[in-house]
Amino acid sequence: MAMLRYLAMLVPAVLLLAAASAAAQSRPPVSQCQAIAERLPDVRFASLVPVAYEAPEVTITFIGHSTYLIETPEGVRIATDYSGFLLPGGPPDVATMNKAHESHFTLTPDPEIGMVLHGWGDVPGEAADHDLVVGDTYIRNVTTDIRAWGSFEEDGNSIFIFEVAGLCIGHLGHLHHELTDSHIMEIGRLDVVMVPVDGGLTLGAESMRNVIERLYSSIVLPMHRTGPRVRSFAEMMGDGFEVVYSDSRSLTVSLRTLSSPPKIILLEGVW
Repeated sequence: MAMLRYLAMLVPAVLLLAAASAAAQSRPPVSQCQAIAERLPDVRFASLVPVAYEAPEVTITFIGHSTYLIETPEGVRIATDYSGFLLPGGPPDVATMNKAHESHFTLTPDPEIGMVLHGWGDVPGEAADHDLVVGDTYIRNVTTDIRAWGSFEEDGNSIFIFEVAGLCIGHLGHLHHELTDSHIMEIGRLDVVMVPVDGGLTLGAESMRNVIERLYSSIVLPMHRTGPRVRSFAEMMGDGFEVVYSDSRSLTVSLRTLSSPPKIILLEGVW
């Protein structure tokens, strides 16, 4: 009888724990980038990492135009604004796309790509809304508007944010306007940001600098244009940014390698 009473008390507790566990699993991931950004600029950073600790590293490789290949510590491979480029290592696990121009998307992606994330809404009148975890990476998006036939198309572009290895990595897509306070709150901080350089449809240097500074970005990776225009953009950013011309198409970054002052890094193939 005592055993029956014990079981009668135990079963509800087990069911309660199971329900709590299921609820926790169904909750969306928590963005560390947003959490820290809410406390900026008053937050004070302190390094409590043991000397022997090796911070996990992320590799970012310039492929072409607005496509970068992000490779995470667990081997997740993400191609940004993917338009069908052949990538080293084969098809990516994730491909993000935007539709400002055909050089930012493809309607016939390689079927071997694990997941294709459109930066525009696939249903008319609905914005793209991505919030998912792939391996060690939390991926989400914040939509912005794009110019279309003399006006703006609402939510036609997505800023994709990749949270991995303690880093906040963002790709601005084909950004056509400065970000509002609401955008900044949704995005949070971005340690590494990939910015379109155009000077025509995309933002000019002054507006882009405002965006970068508001996102507290430590590393700026230009894209979209190459050669003299991107070099002029880097120089126009002015004091407060160190301009680095790299002889490699790849950059390896971790929390340990973020530094001050912020850097504009032009990878080989960009400059």
